[in-house]
Amino acid sequence: MQDKVLKQTRPVTDHAALTIRRIRTRSVGAPMKRPLRTSVGSVANAPLVLIDIETEEDIIGHAYLFAYLPAACAPLQALIADMATQLSGERIAPMANQRKASRRYQLLGTRGLVSMALAGIDIACWDALAKAVNLPLTRLLGGEITSIPAYNSNGLGIMPAEEAADEAVELLSEGFSAIKVRLGHPSVEADLAVVRAIRKRIPDQVALMADYNHALTVAEAIKRGHALDGEGLYWIEEPTTQDDFPGNARVTSELKTATQIGENFNSVAEMSSAIAARASDYVMPDLERIGGVTGWLHAAGVAQAARIPMSTHLFAEVSAHLMAVTPTGHWLEFVDWADAILQEPLKPAKSAITAADRPGVGLSWNEDAVNKYLLQA
Repeated sequence: MQDKVLKQTRPVTDHAALTIRRIRTRSVGAPMKRPLRTSVGSVANAPLVLIDIETEEDIIGHAYLFAYLPAACAPLQALIADMATQLSGERIAPMANQRKASRRYQLLGTRGLVSMALAGIDIACWDALAKAVNLPLTRLLGGEITSIPAYNSNGLGIMPAEEAADEAVELLSEGFSAIKVRLGHPSVEADLAVVRAIRKRIPDQVALMADYNHALTVAEAIKRGHALDGEGLYWIEEPTTQDDFPGNARVTSELKTATQIGENFNSVAEMSSAIAARASDYVMPDLERIGGVTGWLHAAGVAQAARIPMSTHLFAEVSAHLMAVTPTGHWLEFVDWADAILQEPLKPAKSAITAADRPGVGLSWNEDAVNKYLLQA
């Protein structure tokens, strides 16, 4: 019996031993169906850096990064190319790969674009590893693919009240019962008018989140938060400067409405500090800032220990896998910004997202679209 078991498991074990041949990157400007208009600017085309880790075993791991600005794409590609020189010829072992690549940047620091580049490589490594053992990422991590509660975070940017109300109704018609609006108008009265116009047009049971994108001072965040208390918001997100944990804690303690921060946590340690400061009621780390899949798993343990609900920020394709193994998993943020260059985009159903039930994380590029929207390096 023992020999039989060994014979069955050996091919899978051998196949999982992948060696990195090269890491390829490309940048695209993926057109967004609904431009994102926040208090700090507008985005109509998503600047994405596509990552392909090619292995000697001909398995390719995919990932993409959201660069925020087209100008950040070339530096991200350069950083990944530099990291590739450290990892070429190495076995794929995501945690070990991340440690080796990050050591090179100890003097420079592993925040900002460096941490994003490291995270992109980490995600692609996990994708390749899951493909090698013929499992979706969720199952490789010990979970089961399941429907994750999600809110529609497309559109609903800074716009007049009635326009926002119309768009809110459209977003709900796409298979959701939860949506998010961006606030930060010139006055609290304008913010209040937008929230009330949306609430008037949507069913009472719909969860309505609001995001200030760090636009307010602490005093103004408290003032506007008090005005919005009682208006039926599920949470108020990023009300003030992202790294001012004491300031966020003051806002959180003053408001009746729950607060949410985390998309700018640059490390698991930073998230731990925010939780210790009671900076928010909920946390929502960002996959490319928290350290990719590896960083997310560590962060999920911190959130579990603190008993704080943990949501996602962007990257729904990968996040749907990770939320299934997140003990305090809360909400998945759904945006379709990568849909234009994907072969098989995710499909929401009944206000939920289910991870792709195929090996890896489920990403595959539509090469015709990639070539169409390619940005010059």
